[in-house]
Amino acid sequence: MFNFLRKESNEIVSPIKGVCIPIEKVNDQVFASKMMGDGFAIVPNGNKVVSPVDGEIILIPASKHAIGLKTRKGIEILVHIGLDTVHLNGEGFKVLKSKGDKVKAGDGLIEFDSSFMKEKGVDMTTMVIFTGGYDKEVSLDCYGKEVDAGEVLIH
Repeated sequence: MFNFLRKESNEIVSPIKGVCIPIEKVNDQVFASKMMGDGFAIVPNGNKVVSPVDGEIILIPASKHAIGLKTRKGIEILVHIGLDTVHLNGEGFKVLKSKGDKVKAGDGLIEFDSSFMKEKGVDMTTMVIFTGGYDKEVSLDCYGKEVDAGEVLIH
């Protein structure tokens, strides 16, 4: 009833359940070299991707393999699900939200078919990339550890 009184959180949470790794360890040079921006990655044990921040959805490509978000403070984040998943043209993905939707950290965004991805031999490592407005170095305490979807990683 009083949702308008809730303050937007500045926390960044894990977008999926799995093992947290540094962006430099991702098996893709574009991400590992931070060409798109700094961030972190999760090698997933789950198939439901949640919003890492409170914000607005600003991008959902037709391929459904990624989602762009922007916080009220202007931080832009790309959640990229899997490596080379753009070539699947949306097959195996189910989008739960729409461009323009306001979301809270932990809200479901996209689900993927784990069996289909395994059958296709797709690496489902999921990246959180800070594409704009975030000027801090990303160095997390969770590297090498299992995290839950929605678990706070950055305060």
